[in-house]
Amino acid sequence: MMFAYQVLIHTPVWVWALLAYLVWQGIKAMQPRTIPIWRALIVPVVFIVWGMSRIGFGHQDSAWPLVAWAAAALVLLPLGVLTPRSFEVDHTTGQIIRPGSPFGLIRNLIVFASQYAVGVISAIDAGDRALAIIVGRAISGATAGYFIGSTIALLVAYRRKRAEG
Repeated sequence: MMFAYQVLIHTPVWVWALLAYLVWQGIKAMQPRTIPIWRALIVPVVFIVWGMSRIGFGHQDSAWPLVAWAAAALVLLPLGVLTPRSFEVDHTTGQIIRPGSPFGLIRNLIVFASQYAVGVISAIDAGDRALAIIVGRAISGATAGYFIGSTIALLVAYRRKRAEG
């Protein structure tokens, strides 16, 4: 219990603010809404930056962490491209009209929890630090790859739907 308490109190405030924002966005995504394209890109950009931030994080004695990051990114990038969320475009305003779905909230919480766990593992003195670093980079790469893919899918679909109107 003391370990969990120490982890919680040593978590930077920005992490809790990010969690609150991601939960808020996920709850909002459960209702149908109309938003500008740039707003639809905020959460993906946050996760892409967070995933990419771990590439050069800390001292690395080998190339394996970078290889793990790149491999995971390449594996999940197509998943992001192939699982786009449905939307329509308001052709007068150019805004995206999305149906409500719990997908965003669930996705945000899973990705946040994975990245948070990576951060905690990186912060403590793990017995097998090399394995923890490689797994952490793989999770970060998977996060970045998935969201790069989903951003590509969103922008391509948006452009296509704008051209149809």
